[in-house]
Amino acid sequence: MSKGIATILLLIVSNVLMLFAWYGQLKFNFKGMFPKLGIFGVILISWMIAFFEYCFMIPANKLGHVSNGGPFSLFQLKIIQEATTLIVFVVFSVLLFKSEPLKLNHLFACIFIMLAVYCVFK
Repeated sequence: MSKGIATILLLIVSNVLMLFAWYGQLKFNFKGMFPKLGIFGVILISWMIAFFEYCFMIPANKLGHVSNGGPFSLFQLKIIQEATTLIVFVVFSVLLFKSEPLKLNHLFACIFIMLAVYCVFK
């Protein structure tokens, strides 16, 4: 597997974990556990999830950066990460939350971010 593909796969896993750290408590109540924990308990759980997110994000950046033999510049890594975040978020919100339909303005926003990815690689 190429370093570029491995980097993108690690970024996808990282973004899935981060979305659960940020938004998971909004969807999953775990039988009333979150309200009993209070905000600091929820923050602690989110930090624990974010730790594992970092276990994928840091190696992705290390592996993918040109200074370590990877194919991506710093700008390219960042824009790939942002585009990955957006794609994972759209899937997460539409399929898991089902609270808001995907609208035309959302699609236009995604297109503009994908155009940013294109511009960074040109």
